[in-house]
Amino acid sequence: MASSVYKVIEIIGTSPDSWEKAAEAAIKTASKSIKDLRIAEVVELDLQIENGKVMNYRTKLSISFKYQGKE
Repeated sequence: MASSVYKVIEIIGTSPDSWEKAAEAAIKTASKSIKDLRIAEVVELDLQIENGKVMNYRTKLSISFKYQGKE
């Protein structure tokens, strides 16, 4: 059985609507340049506030993808 290696990085997505949409935006954008995404773990949730109003929901994700080294 072949072994696999995965790399883990953190990304942050934002949305004016919800933390879930912020996470979706982060994954959608990351998947355009990172191939073979495997797992996303929510690391942190926070809000951007201006004048007492929530402006953006921010979701920090730890994502893993299969490492593709040179053959």
